[in-house]
Amino acid sequence: MIQRIQSIYLLLAFLAMAACFMFPTATFTAVGSGGAEISGELNLIPKEAQDVQTLTQIQSGVPATMGQRGYVKTWPLVVLTILTAVIALVSIFLFGNRVRQVRVVAVGFLLGVVDVFLIFIWAIDSYVDGATAPFQCTEVDVTYGVGTWCPIAAVVLLFLAQRAIKKDEAKVKAADRLR
Repeated sequence: MIQRIQSIYLLLAFLAMAACFMFPTATFTAVGSGGAEISGELNLIPKEAQDVQTLTQIQSGVPATMGQRGYVKTWPLVVLTILTAVIALVSIFLFGNRVRQVRVVAVGFLLGVVDVFLIFIWAIDSYVDGATAPFQCTEVDVTYGVGTWCPIAAVVLLFLAQRAIKKDEAKVKAADRLR
């Protein structure tokens, strides 16, 4: 039932996880050893980059854009993001059995936490290190994108949904007790 607040939270969590595929997770700019500016973007699904002769461009001092291919494999993040989004969407329709709905949302919450952990600890660092290491970059500036903050919002929304479902179940049990 979409009119319940937990259903709204779950729908928003699904939309937040879907937005992760549309926006970059992180962008970086770095200064190579030759003084050239290097930039790159980490996406869940790598986009084709125009990094033809990137090494030549960097050595000649021309700003270059690094491709994502080969620096970090994002398939674990893609799988976790899809699983979390599907769990959020499916749990909307489990309103008939609130105990099962709480358990499913709890699993989605845990997967979302693992997703956020992997984004911050593994993906961004390994991508920036892998992309800038061959060029002996002196300064690296990482900017977290919308794709980083959306999973955090989804985790918060899943937590709020779980709380609302538990509150709903407590009201039903209290009403049954009064009868």
